[in-house]
Amino acid sequence: MNNLRRLVTLDPGHFHAALVQKSMVPGIAPRAHVYAPLGPDLLAHLQRIASFNTRAQQPTSWELEVHAGPNSLERLLADKSGDILMLAGRNDRKLDAIEAGIRAGLHVLADKPWILQPSDLARLEAILDEAERRGLIAYDIMTERYEITSLLQAELLQTPEILGAMEPGTLAEPSITIESVHYLKKTVAGAPLRRPAWFFDCLQQGEGLSDVGTHLVDLVAWMLFPGRPAAMTLQAAKRWPTVLSRAEFAAITGDADFPAFLLSQLEGGKLPYFCNTQVSYEIEGIHTKLDVLWDYEAPAGGGDTHLALFQGTNARIEIRQGAEQKFVPELYVVPRGDSAAVQSALARKIAELQARYPGVGMIDEGPRLRVTIPERYRVGHEAHFAEVTQQFLRYVRGEERLPAWEKPAMVAKYAVTTGGVEMARQ
Repeated sequence: MNNLRRLVTLDPGHFHAALVQKSMVPGIAPRAHVYAPLGPDLLAHLQRIASFNTRAQQPTSWELEVHAGPNSLERLLADKSGDILMLAGRNDRKLDAIEAGIRAGLHVLADKPWILQPSDLARLEAILDEAERRGLIAYDIMTERYEITSLLQAELLQTPEILGAMEPGTLAEPSITIESVHYLKKTVAGAPLRRPAWFFDCLQQGEGLSDVGTHLVDLVAWMLFPGRPAAMTLQAAKRWPTVLSRAEFAAITGDADFPAFLLSQLEGGKLPYFCNTQVSYEIEGIHTKLDVLWDYEAPAGGGDTHLALFQGTNARIEIRQGAEQKFVPELYVVPRGDSAAVQSALARKIAELQARYPGVGMIDEGPRLRVTIPERYRVGHEAHFAEVTQQFLRYVRGEERLPAWEKPAMVAKYAVTTGGVEMARQ
């Protein structure tokens, strides 16, 4: 029991804070601490943990010591009640908490985004340097690296017999195109999601590229250039709002009206929420375009969608998650030129992958080849939080060394997201 790490959660304003505890994580003590002001964010977090403890299937057994009151960070640091600081909440103050945690000798597991503006890049790098000097792990929760279609797409992108070489593309016709569509009104962990009012303040939450875009920029570099940081250069960006009425805002937040801090942003009694961003950039000379989109609510029977296209000289390797796929991500290879050679190369790769992913297969669908994926690998977004946490713990315990490329890659990633938002605003 003495070897268990003690989790301390600070100001859990985002539901991702609870998802880290959706299952019991080996190596984390069941008794955890939460520091936050008494209010809706804290109550929603406690309700989620309670629902995990009381569910019929594989209930958790978390014990929470709740410290409700003002000055959460100061009290947390003074009490010294844990050795892992968990952060998922207001993004404008996140770097302050990360820095304070590192200086207090805590490992940090923090949800994205860590920063919202380019002026914080140097400070972010200095904090990561400080963590390294102190032998501490500061780790961001990149759940999409654990999604099975992303893992397999990365494998295929690293197989020249299938991909060929990445086409450089152009600004008008990029070789990498990723589009991610999410919805503000949704269900999480089986219950309607209540988003806090501050989520709709871009100064506190960030814009579309700041948040979900962090995953997309991370994925491109992680899949194409594994094991090293990649050079990225911004080219163009634009932003536009999803406009919310009072009734829509109330349905998402549970609040009857817009709060005072949003009133100055209203236009015609509605809130233009700037959650949509398109950014174009080059990564190692390859033209890339990302679209991060948020709408109010999915159509009946719909859900989040995702599209990730990588154009090589031999084939295009793509993930599609839309109506055709019943909103479940599927991985495809679309040959160019010698389709028989590409199909043969994919068959050899599938055979090689059996050692790590037994049961993956291939179906010829005419113009494209689909990689078939057994259901046991489709654990879902919420389960990836435990997987990230387990990897984080391996670094904390010294079972594995945090790769040296993670630090420069993080700084480069946030240079694109923060710089892209700044460019779009101009």
